[in-house]
Amino acid sequence: MSTSREQVLEVLKGLDAPGGDIVSSGVMRALNVDGGTVRFVMEINPAQAATYEGVKAEAEAAVGALDGIESVSIVLTGHTEKTPPPDLKPQRPADPKGPQKVPGIDRILAIASGKGGVGKSTVSANLACALAQQGRRVGLLDADVYGPSQPRMLGVSGRPASPDGKTILPMRNHGVTMMSIGLMMNEDQAVVWRGPMLMGALQQMMSQVQWGALDVLLVDLPPGTGDVQMTLAQKFVVDGAIIVSTPQDVALLDARKGVDMFQQLHVPIVGMIENMSTHICSNCGHEEHVFGHGGVKAEAQKLDVPLLAEVPLDLQIRLAADGGAPVTVSQPDSPQAKAFQDVAAGLVTAGAA
Repeated sequence: MSTSREQVLEVLKGLDAPGGDIVSSGVMRALNVDGGTVRFVMEINPAQAATYEGVKAEAEAAVGALDGIESVSIVLTGHTEKTPPPDLKPQRPADPKGPQKVPGIDRILAIASGKGGVGKSTVSANLACALAQQGRRVGLLDADVYGPSQPRMLGVSGRPASPDGKTILPMRNHGVTMMSIGLMMNEDQAVVWRGPMLMGALQQMMSQVQWGALDVLLVDLPPGTGDVQMTLAQKFVVDGAIIVSTPQDVALLDARKGVDMFQQLHVPIVGMIENMSTHICSNCGHEEHVFGHGGVKAEAQKLDVPLLAEVPLDLQIRLAADGGAPVTVSQPDSPQAKAFQDVAAGLVTAGAA
């Protein structure tokens, strides 16, 4: 007989913690009971970390003793008890230490978009594989916490190992070292996290993953201009950002905001990529600009940054990504792959990757 969510909650309500049990005090987040596996997050005050280590151990033992429970995974993440009211004036929050280099990683490139659905993750996966084909030691961090897609695109599955409970061993495929929050969750499980948890997860994936020696780490960011982007730029030295957009006016509006965000965070723009630039009919060869054409090129000229590529809207790119082998791997000699390979070669020649 399997254990229900209500049974797990009853057990957790019986455990003492600062401010009451971890359920009623609001410490517990994102409880998931999936067959014999129980997962949840404990969002705590960092000053009470030592106390909550003991609470975590008690919770693991108590829940693990329930009938049918095979594994219990509890993640501690920290936040400050008192959060000041938001300052809506655009500014870069002060950090006395400033951005830090990640040991072993020569360069960090952020792949960003102002708007979702423009193909940023597809570009990231293909660019990572193309750079690996150029002989670079490449890492790819899937920082799109709410919509992690890199495990599927790179054909990676399974749970990353942690030999000492502190460091995380990344996965590897197609010559790319990869880490994603998607590897920690079920594929259809939603990540229901607030800002502090997002920031904590990003810092853990940057600092506690054993990336090894890398020439470049690509960070596939979520769309928009939020907590993840700000945390990355404020905590770590980001050497440049690549902005991905379709030529559609609506997408370009948000792309401009993404560019402005990186300028405020003092991250240089390496260039822009126009994705879904043109479509060529596979039956008749007719070329059609579904989302318009040239909008990103005009925007890049206005900002005085390079236009790195115009990537076509092509079925093979989508099928390859869904199949776990990006088109630069599955069809390296195709015209579709050449667009990404040219970007990779240009970045290497310019010393950006």
